[in-house]
Amino acid sequence: MVTKKTGVRKIIQIAQVVEDIDRTMKKYYEILNIGPWEVYTFAPPVLRECTFMGNPSDATWVLALAWVGDTQLELMQPLSGENVYTRFLAKKGEGIHHIKEWVDDCAATIEEYRKKGIDVIQSGKYDEDEFYYLDTESELGILYEIGNNGKIRTPERTYPV
Repeated sequence: MVTKKTGVRKIIQIAQVVEDIDRTMKKYYEILNIGPWEVYTFAPPVLRECTFMGNPSDATWVLALAWVGDTQLELMQPLSGENVYTRFLAKKGEGIHHIKEWVDDCAATIEEYRKKGIDVIQSGKYDEDEFYYLDTESELGILYEIGNNGKIRTPERTYPV
């Protein structure tokens, strides 16, 4: 018997890396009626303190977010520079990339994972939101992301309009 545990932890997001975000949003909407999608470009100066493999990064990408109940679906399409998305596409092609947990204290959570030998491989800030990808692919088959669920600006566009 599986019992449901209550607590402050919450997996909030399932994310997919894609080569063509517009085509993928359209398919999700037409086939599964998932939408509307909110679209954002992650690039400086809005994207700040971005790192990849422990070094400053100038990588850019576009992402789209849609809600299905209390689960957020995220699509990411890399635009420039090397990052976790470009590596994923080169290695596996399109597909499920990570799951995300919203946490109250990113720094404390990162320290907990570091004690387990799990490091951050990509991070950044966008408006009040912080995100950190943990190096869990060899153990779990996907990356694990944590973030603070900080407030972000209105989307650049939505699909469908």
